[in-house]
Amino acid sequence: MTKKLWSGRFNKATASEVDAFNASITFDQQLALDDIQGSLAHAQMLAHCNIISQKEFDKIKAGLLEIAQDYTDGKLDFAISDEDIHMNIERHLTDKIGDAAKKLHTARSRNDQVALDVHLYVRRQILATLDLITQLQATLLDLAQAHTTTILPGYTHLQRAQPIYLAQQFLAYIAMLERDSQRLQNNWQHANQSPLGACALAGTSLPTDRHYVAALLGFDGIYHNTLDAVSDRDFVLEFLSNASLIMMHLSRFSEELILWSSQEFNFITFDDAYCTGSSIMPQKKNPDVAELARGKTGRVYGALFSLLTTLKGLPLAYNKDMQEDKEPLFDTVKTLQTTLSIYKPLLATLKVNKENMRKAVDLGHLNATALAEYLVKAGIPFRNAHEIVGKLVAHCLNKSCRLDDLSLEELKQFSPEIHDDVFAALNIEIIVKAHDLGNSKHESALVQELQIAQDKIGARQAWLQEKLTVIQPLGF
Repeated sequence: MTKKLWSGRFNKATASEVDAFNASITFDQQLALDDIQGSLAHAQMLAHCNIISQKEFDKIKAGLLEIAQDYTDGKLDFAISDEDIHMNIERHLTDKIGDAAKKLHTARSRNDQVALDVHLYVRRQILATLDLITQLQATLLDLAQAHTTTILPGYTHLQRAQPIYLAQQFLAYIAMLERDSQRLQNNWQHANQSPLGACALAGTSLPTDRHYVAALLGFDGIYHNTLDAVSDRDFVLEFLSNASLIMMHLSRFSEELILWSSQEFNFITFDDAYCTGSSIMPQKKNPDVAELARGKTGRVYGALFSLLTTLKGLPLAYNKDMQEDKEPLFDTVKTLQTTLSIYKPLLATLKVNKENMRKAVDLGHLNATALAEYLVKAGIPFRNAHEIVGKLVAHCLNKSCRLDDLSLEELKQFSPEIHDDVFAALNIEIIVKAHDLGNSKHESALVQELQIAQDKIGARQAWLQEKLTVIQPLGF
């Protein structure tokens, strides 16, 4: 069996079943470039502090860059006997440059090394996720701008409530995604701190420079408590929590799209390229993308609770249990980003059936609240106005007609305060426009909201560009 790099204290080789149980290389190999980036910075710091020579650093750097290229080209092999990504890369480096590779681990432990790798990975995924959210918001904004006059029922309790513009519906999801983006930006602040130099848990007596290596890697600062540095996974939990909220928002949107695409609603039509059919029913067109997005939400929730449960009983500092942070994190990143990615073209190809939306508005007495407010303006207390209109709606249900189908004489039977201007108050277009103006007689709240959304999307794109320069890999 392969001799372990840490085997000096042991008299027996590790049992093969322990190798298999203990190893993380089957999944943490995707941290290869993060690990190499951290090692390049660590080696440069060792040379800067005269712990290794410039010649040794040059050999280490050349070897690490060669390994990075091998990984990028798909030529790097991994061995379970080497346990994890760190020891696999160190073994490859030793094969390439010899004894100089053995100095790379000076003033470093796998505890702070893996913490660093995960920090590098998470901050990279925060930016990738934010970019996808921003693209999705831009797609939703395009839809909102295209439907500033499209009217549909707004719902409460899944019952028709009041008429709204379709743009407002899309803007609601832009607002949800905006909060998600803000949370991810807060997550960045915690992810962008360097744990390197904490070593196993208590630092090192060697004259290292933690601030120097943190600056090389673009971190905002370092962990001042070394025990916390190697044992903190809060930033991972924050990412999983943020991912859960994003998926929850996408799931809510999915549910509405699924309902709206049904024959019972027929408000929207999905492009054929984003649906599937039935193996037995030739007429079917199933909204599988939206359904699967809704279904994958539970998977992301599971990852969050898995890691919360793993961490809840751990003493300081590092424990092997913490190896279990990676699989739920990696799976969540893949699930979240593929879902965000597919929603952009799904929505961009969506067909809105305006006529069916407008017909639905006419069938639900959605102008009832406006009639009650008309009576309030006439001096009737709202509770009394509410009762009057409730009786009018019941009357219309009995007659199978709409409120604006009633004659002025019929309306006056319920309240003498109703006059011929009531029909303007019952007009759906006038109602929606009046709500859009709100307390202002001149400014459209919808236009303002569209502009605010556009400004925020632009600001986030600028923030992303700034942060992307921070995480550029060193030397490769």
